[in-house]
Amino acid sequence: MISDLDAVTAGLSLPYSSGPVEGNVNRIKMLKRQMYGRAGFDLLRKRVLLAE
Repeated sequence: MISDLDAVTAGLSLPYSSGPVEGNVNRIKMLKRQMYGRAGFDLLRKRVLLAE
């Protein structure tokens, strides 16, 4: 708990965040869940690159 103090302090005091990155990660994970067991990596890659 106390070891996370620096990270929490930085997260609350710095002007930038990782929100946009987390949004993209969430979108890619959703696409992976939808495609599970259906197709190979090539189709998943195309869906990730074309999805907006």
